[in-house]
Amino acid sequence: MKRNFYPFLAVGALTILLSFTLIQKKTTVYIIGDSTAANKSEKAYPETGWGMALQSFFKNDVLVDNRALNGRSTKSFRAEKRWDPIMEKLAPGDFVLIEFGHNDEKVDKPNVGVSLADFKINLVNYVKEARSKKAIPVLLTPIARRNFKNGILIDTHGDYPRITREVGDSLKVPLIDMLAKTESLLSRLGDLPSIKLFNHVDSGNVNYPNGKKDDTHLSPEGARQIAGLVAKGIKEQKLGIAKSLK
Repeated sequence: MKRNFYPFLAVGALTILLSFTLIQKKTTVYIIGDSTAANKSEKAYPETGWGMALQSFFKNDVLVDNRALNGRSTKSFRAEKRWDPIMEKLAPGDFVLIEFGHNDEKVDKPNVGVSLADFKINLVNYVKEARSKKAIPVLLTPIARRNFKNGILIDTHGDYPRITREVGDSLKVPLIDMLAKTESLLSRLGDLPSIKLFNHVDSGNVNYPNGKKDDTHLSPEGARQIAGLVAKGIKEQKLGIAKSLK
């Protein structure tokens, strides 16, 4: 009886070990950034952050942990201790998608806005600290606002995307140029057709009784399409998690 028992014991132990190994292989993709990516409450619907849609592009071996928040910049995200719990949990092989710029530009708001020089320093610090935990930082330029003049899309971000690109180049950080990707998408769609990607709501909506015309924040469709561009960028950059895309 004992002789027959040991093979079953060995198989059971191997099964437990394999199960534990499979659990351990799950990779977390953190998103840090602003309202364009952030999770939204029900009272904000249909406003949707692209980070809310990103999980749907991955298989089950990747977990998207969206920490982006409305109104945050590279400065305020850290000042409010939003970065600390991520650093505590970061594990080797995890990814950190870093997308700031929309609020860093607001230099008239000293608790949020930062100069280009400080923006660069802040991005460098996020990158180096993520790498200190053997995680993989990925820089994203900010997504475009829907800002058409006479049918031509006009950029609103100034030199902040350029700084993001410079940091990516100097520190050899994978970079997904979301500004370029979203500008291409909006220009291809055109002024009026691109409205569907943004939080434009008719009056009478339960959350927006007077309606809403918001050319910065996304609709559910916009969030899905922008998240798709992020997934495309992950594939183009040949990141390790690209193999886990659906």
